[in-house]
Amino acid sequence: MFEQVSGILFPVFALVLVGYSVGRWIRPDFKAINRINMDTFTPALVFSSLVAMPLDTEQIPLLSAALIAVLVPGIVMIPICKLMKIEFRAWAPPHMFRNSGNLAIPLFTYTFGESALASAVLLFVVSACTHISLGLTLLSNGNPLKQVVRMPIFLAAAAALTINLAGFSLWQPLYEATALLGQAAVPVMLLSLGAQMCNMRLSGIKIGILCTLQSLFTGAVAFGLIYAFIPLPTMQLQMMVLFAMLPPAVMNYLFAERFDIQPEQVASMVLYGNFFSVLTLPVLLSFALSL
Repeated sequence: MFEQVSGILFPVFALVLVGYSVGRWIRPDFKAINRINMDTFTPALVFSSLVAMPLDTEQIPLLSAALIAVLVPGIVMIPICKLMKIEFRAWAPPHMFRNSGNLAIPLFTYTFGESALASAVLLFVVSACTHISLGLTLLSNGNPLKQVVRMPIFLAAAAALTINLAGFSLWQPLYEATALLGQAAVPVMLLSLGAQMCNMRLSGIKIGILCTLQSLFTGAVAFGLIYAFIPLPTMQLQMMVLFAMLPPAVMNYLFAERFDIQPEQVASMVLYGNFFSVLTLPVLLSFALSL
């Protein structure tokens, strides 16, 4: 089991380490790179995956499980935030919107093979669309519909689902082009995540530890509900163990900074949460593979 888990996690953490090294010594401006990735590579990955995915009622359980994994931690955080007297709008989103892109997609594909890519992308799309709709509403107290429909990820998902459900056949060279473009998304995600680690400060370690423990607890509650009530194939059930307890997504910090909701604390949650995944992911992966 140890060799299997190590073999799965090594490529992921190796690329994160390369990203950290690049960020430490070369110090490139990853803002532009991340923008290109979010607006070009990732939408291409979403499109090429969803357009070829068999879509029928068999996907409903996975969609339901994804929504439970996103929404339940937010509900669980309501009494926790009141009890601990911490800001709900700062602390709840990192537990709801996890690193389902630049960590989960490569983790799922390395663990379960290319057959898991479509399900991994579907989970990412659910998380991303919920984040840019419900997440923005939570932070801004407004209606973010105009922002949502302009997001390239949303447009790519909508186009792919329309073509898929309508039964149209996509021109093969066009599919190959989008698939080739989408292949750049995962390594760029991991390099960017590693570069972000350069911004960690020791003063935020307490917040990072607390957020990590809370994240595991809220994710475990969500997975318990999924396990009890949602019938999933073994592979998707194993994926949900990881999906429900992933570290926070980097986008949480970007939104916290934009709306000025304790951005320094959220940065500590995101960076240390992903840093501590070196310890938590092997345990979670071992548990998932034992199901």
